[in-house]
Amino acid sequence: MKLLLTSGGVTNASIHSALVRLLGKPIAECDALVVPTAQWGHPLCGPSSVRGLVAAEPDFRYFSGLGWASLGVLELTALPTIGAERWVPWVREADVLLVDGGDATYLYHWMRESGLAELLPSLPDLVWVGVSAGSMVMTPRVGAQFALWPSAPDDRTLGVVDFSIFPHLDAFPHNTLAHAQRWAADIGVPAYAIDEQTAITVVDGTVEVVSEGQWTQFGA
Repeated sequence: MKLLLTSGGVTNASIHSALVRLLGKPIAECDALVVPTAQWGHPLCGPSSVRGLVAAEPDFRYFSGLGWASLGVLELTALPTIGAERWVPWVREADVLLVDGGDATYLYHWMRESGLAELLPSLPDLVWVGVSAGSMVMTPRVGAQFALWPSAPDDRTLGVVDFSIFPHLDAFPHNTLAHAQRWAADIGVPAYAIDEQTAITVVDGTVEVVSEGQWTQFGA
């Protein structure tokens, strides 16, 4: 699996070029599945924001609205009830999973419950494009301030990569560099603070920052 971990999506030409390199062909030739699951776990998300995502409305022009050949929905909470024989082929046939933000601990729970987390290592050519929590779920921990789902036992996530991500740098009042520095001091692993113009690619263990904005690395 190839990772494009973003804060705000494919927001500039550099991130767009990185995505096309990972896909190995133009976006217009790629079949995408969008995963809205993390939104249900976050108090600021809900039916309207999920609708905007799956309908590729203008607010999602940097993500689901990039002009994919096809765009389907993969709702992880439904998968345990329909059987792997139905949904696994959908994932295997996709070029890319577009995994939206929300609460990363909720997304982590349903990735494990659904079986998607177990399937992913067998898909070396699949591209995972995360936004916010959709990126953070691949890290070892998200930090207590980002674990808002009341049923989360802690702030642990998948640990596919060995670093954590502080998203939305300077986009919100509580996402300043000073907040990121305090978060990084407690996270216990190497970490990056990234803004909406920054992404991190991970391919075969090689990590690369792609940015036209601001980012900071902690604990290198």
